Amino acid sequence: MKKFFVNYFILILLLGLCSFFIFLCVKIHHKDFNPYRDSVEKIKKTGALRLITTNGINTYYQYNGDPSGFEYDLAREFANFLNVDLDIITPGWNNMVPFLEQGKGDFIASGLAITKEKLEKVNFSIPYMTVQQRIIHHKLILNPKNIEDLANRIVHVRRGTSYHSRLKEIETSGVKFNYILHNNLPTEELIRMVNTRQIKFTIANNTVAYLNQRHYPDIRVGIPLQKKEHLAWAVNKKDSHLLEQMNKFFLYANQTGLLKQISDKYYADIENIDPFDLKKFHQRIRTRLPRYKKIIIEESMKYNFDWRLMAAAIYQESHFNSNAKSFTNVRGLMQLTMDTAEEMGIEDRLIPSQSIKAGIKYLDKMVKKFDYLKDDYEKILFALASYNIGYGHVLDAIQIARDMGMDETKWQNLKTTLPLLSKSKYYEKTRYGFARGWEPVQYIARILTYFDILKQKDIH
Repeated sequence: MKKFFVNYFILILLLGLCSFFIFLCVKIHHKDFNPYRDSVEKIKKTGALRLITTNGINTYYQYNGDPSGFEYDLAREFANFLNVDLDIITPGWNNMVPFLEQGKGDFIASGLAITKEKLEKVNFSIPYMTVQQRIIHHKLILNPKNIEDLANRIVHVRRGTSYHSRLKEIETSGVKFNYILHNNLPTEELIRMVNTRQIKFTIANNTVAYLNQRHYPDIRVGIPLQKKEHLAWAVNKKDSHLLEQMNKFFLYANQTGLLKQISDKYYADIENIDPFDLKKFHQRIRTRLPRYKKIIIEESMKYNFDWRLMAAAIYQESHFNSNAKSFTNVRGLMQLTMDTAEEMGIEDRLIPSQSIKAGIKYLDKMVKKFDYLKDDYEKILFALASYNIGYGHVLDAIQIARDMGMDETKWQNLKTTLPLLSKSKYYEKTRYGFARGWEPVQYIARILTYFDILKQKDIH
């Protein structure tokens, strides 16, 4: 019996020691435990990368039921880089960092500027864009001439933004003015309030400002408030693995031209904008477009075109004027030559319905010539260039790009080679000769601006 109690005591002691060592190991492990140690592997295992962003003209929005926006497109390419799907989380501006800290998303891509305040909470990727903060005001409101001229003005900004940080710096420097902070109110909404003169001043970086000026042509982009600042993506402070992959992606996107391609899609030529032309376009959307909208939609559907893009092209051709005539004797809404009108089977190119039918049918013909291109967006740009300058000249520009070692399937490269068709050094070696090659570049830039305005009409 005594032996039994001795053995029982030894057993209890051993169990106690084991429990103590297990407790010690768990405690040590918990102290060093990092839930982000294998973050990239976990993302690949779940098959989804979780993007935290905000709804906005420069970030992410829905168009025709499909996601769009600069930050979304770039994040989607990052997901492709990791070979996973992309999930979107939009918790509101002021909740983005808390969501990241709580592990409710993998990274933030929402036009974040690198600031001291945010560096305390997140780690930033390699910068992908440089922007500059500008004062936004109505055309009827006197623009401050310099930062000191902000004295006694009231500026409205969203809380927690780089704009907020900059205003605090200006205030610390001794300039006395007032600013009002808004929670989770998008910069686009503040710009709209400037446009309707509900408020006098807000701040936006130059890209956001000029994108919004397309929709609010009465706003003006005023003085800069600082030197350039850098935009970057944000990850959790502990997530070094995802940050490493993110930086690899940005290096890849820079080297391959992917970053420039996406940037050009949303931001090319945004500063080369005439507010008076935009105001006229907005007026004619209301006064002239309704006459032709039905037939534009019907004909666009036949060829699976976005009717808004077709409307933008028609406006660029004729300003919705069915009697329009150019110095080269092209006529009507879609500025058709006699030969093209006959080829497309119409009798009178001045009849709006016939002009629209023929023009869209001809554009479809041009699109089919570029069926070898993988990207539908590139196809339509090449087709529009052909509509404007002629298919042969586009082929010449493609050959020049090929000879220069460029990727001739990318519009961003044709934007470089098309203008060369006006230089004898280049056009003398081509099949179709001289062309005013800068014109299709400007032509497409304006069409894409009008198209963006028509798209956003569903959002604003």
